[in-house]
Amino acid sequence: KLVYCLEKEEQMPDGMCIDAEGKLWVACIDGSRVIRIDPETGKRIQTVMLPASRITSCCFGGKDYSEMYVTSAYDGLDEAALAKEPQAGEIFKITGLGVKGIPQNFYAA
Repeated sequence: KLVYCLEKEEQMPDGMCIDAEGKLWVACIDGSRVIRIDPETGKRIQTVMLPASRITSCCFGGKDYSEMYVTSAYDGLDEAALAKEPQAGEIFKITGLGVKGIPQNFYAA
């Protein structure tokens, strides 16, 4: 089932996670952002812009899962792009989103 059609500026989806409200968070590689999507309505309901273009994944963490951790990449960027994006390849912590994540499931092997 198609859940959401990315806008041109959002570029391409990469890593994703679900929050406690059942909403989908999508890292937009080459889009400098993480977006929150309501999978029931197919609408984007939140956008978090980041200081790097190649956003690769996102997950919730911290004591109560209220922090979001976002990874980025620097591969594929030339020296000029890296000069404009000195934080490319870093991990970002986002707080104050007003939503929490859920604990991961552990499976015994």
